[in-house]
Amino acid sequence: MAKKTYADMRSNWEFGEAAECRRGLMLGMGYSEEELHRPLIAVVNSWNEYNPGHVHLNQLAERVKQGIREAGGLPLEVMTTAICDGMVLKDPKYIEVPSRNSIADQVEITVEGNFFDGMVMLSTCDSIVPGHLMAAARLDIPTIIVTGGYMPHGQVRGKEVLHIRAQDKVGTMAKGEIDPQLYNDLIAGSWGICGACTSMTTANSMCMMAEAMGMTLPGNSTMSAVSSSIRLAAYRAGLQIMKLVEEGITARQIMTVDAIKNAIKVDMAVAASSNLILHLPAIAHEAGYDLPWWKYFDEASNEIPLLSHLAPGGEYSVKDFDLAGGMSAMLNRLLPKLNGDTLTVTGKTLRENVENAPCYNDDVIRPLDNPVSSEPGIGVLYGNLAPEGAILKIAAVPEGLMTFKGAARCFDSLQEGLDALRSGGIHPGDAIVLRYMGLKGRFGTTAFTFQEELKGLPELYHSCAIITDGRFSGGTSGLSVGYVSPEAALGSPLALIQDGDMVEIDVARRSINMAVSDEELKKRAAEFHWEFKGTDYPRYLRLFSQNVGSMARGGIWDV
Repeated sequence: MAKKTYADMRSNWEFGEAAECRRGLMLGMGYSEEELHRPLIAVVNSWNEYNPGHVHLNQLAERVKQGIREAGGLPLEVMTTAICDGMVLKDPKYIEVPSRNSIADQVEITVEGNFFDGMVMLSTCDSIVPGHLMAAARLDIPTIIVTGGYMPHGQVRGKEVLHIRAQDKVGTMAKGEIDPQLYNDLIAGSWGICGACTSMTTANSMCMMAEAMGMTLPGNSTMSAVSSSIRLAAYRAGLQIMKLVEEGITARQIMTVDAIKNAIKVDMAVAASSNLILHLPAIAHEAGYDLPWWKYFDEASNEIPLLSHLAPGGEYSVKDFDLAGGMSAMLNRLLPKLNGDTLTVTGKTLRENVENAPCYNDDVIRPLDNPVSSEPGIGVLYGNLAPEGAILKIAAVPEGLMTFKGAARCFDSLQEGLDALRSGGIHPGDAIVLRYMGLKGRFGTTAFTFQEELKGLPELYHSCAIITDGRFSGGTSGLSVGYVSPEAALGSPLALIQDGDMVEIDVARRSINMAVSDEELKKRAAEFHWEFKGTDYPRYLRLFSQNVGSMARGGIWDV
C-alpha cells in the first residue's frame, strides 16, 4: 500500500464541521492561520519534577521546539507518564514495567488522535524510552528520539563517585559494617542533579539501543545530561524532524528487522541490562516483526564479544564511555559485525554516520581483536519446561552446574520461597521453582532477593538451580534461569511442574526439561486453575494482568 503523503494527512482536517471547530479552537488559543498550515509536530515530553532522569527535559524540549519553528513547523508539546524505577516501591505494586505499555498507549491516543505529522520524543529512563519506541513503531510516522543523557558523577569527600558504589553499601549499613556518617555522605552525594544513573542499568542501556537502531542523532545516547552538546542535539533534532516529514521517512523505515538486530549486537558489546530481553522484542512486535527474537539474543551472545566493561559489572562509567568516543565510537568498532546499510534519522545510513568516528581510549571501548571477553553473556534455553524460551546469564553459572539434574521444589510466590530458604526447607541439589512472578502473575517481579540469600549459603549456591518466570537483576548469578516463557500464569508447563519432578538443564545444549510425560502434562493442564487476586491491586494493574502477553514477545498487549 502506498505511503500517505503529508498532503493526504493534512486533508483529514481541512474542511467540515469538525475541522472548522478544530481550526477555531486553535485560533482561539492564539495560533495564526499561517501556523495552522505548517506541519504539526508533536513534542512528546516525559518531563516531571519527580524523576531525576527527566527533571531537565523541559529545557531540552524548548530547544527542540526552537528547531522545529525555525525549520517551518508548528511544535505542540504533549506529555506522557515517566516513573523512575529507583523511585517507585517494588512491593506490593510493581508498576514500573506495566507503565511501559501505558506510555505507548498514551502516545497513540494523543498523537494519532490529533493528526500530528511527525514527533520528537524526549525520554531517558528505564521503561519510558522503550515505551516511546514502541509507540513510534506502532504509529509509523516520522519520529526522532531525544534521550536525556547520563547523570553527572556525585562528589563525596573530595572524590567523584558512582551512585552504584553507594547503592552497594545498603546491605553493609544494615549489618552495621560501615561508618554511619560515611554511609550518609555516600547516599547524599553519589547521585547527580539530573540524567540517567551513570552505570549500565536499563536507562542508559535503552538510550544506547535507541541510537543503535538509528532513532537518535549520532552520539545523543552517551552525552552528559548537563552538557552543551545535548542541548545542541535537541535543537538539531527539531530541525531534522522537518526533513523527515518532508521526505516521508517514517519510524518503520528506520526500525527495520536489521536495525533491531544491530541493537541486539550492541547490547552484547556493552553488556547492557537484562531488561532488554523484554524491551527489544516488544518494540519489534509493535513494528509488526513476529520473529523468534530471543534466539537472536542467543546467537548474538555467541558472536559478539564484550568491548566495554562498564559498571556495575566493570570498572568504567558511562562518563568514561562518553570521553572515549561514546556510542559513535562503539558503532564504528562494531561495524564489521553490523548491517551498516540501515537507515537512520539523519537520512543517512548507520555506516555513513559512524565510519569516521574516533575512539580516544582503546581500553574503555576495545577493538574487536582485543575484547574484554569473548565468552557468551547470555543463553536461551528451550525444552518442555520453557517452550518459548528462558534466559540464563551463562558467565555467572558456577562451573560445576553447567549440567544439572535435581528434584523440583515449587513455590507460588517469592515470599514462599524465601520462607522455605530461611527455615532450612531448601536442600542441596534442589531445582527451586519460583513461579507466578512474570508479567501476568506479578508484573515482572525479580527473584534477586532469593538469589542473593542463596548466594550466602555456599552449599546450596553451588548445587541448586533457580527456575523462575520472574525477571533478572543485573547482579544475577548462579544457575538462575529466568523469564521462563510462557509464564506460569498463562497455564504453561511451569505451572504444571510439581514437587519431586526431575529437572534437567544442559547449558551447552541450551536445554531445560522436566521428566514428565506429555500425557501426564495434559492431565495436569486439564486440572489447572489460577486466578489473579485482583482485589489486592488497583484497577490499572488488574487491567495489565488481564491483557499482557508472553514475555518472549516482549509483554505487549495480547490482542
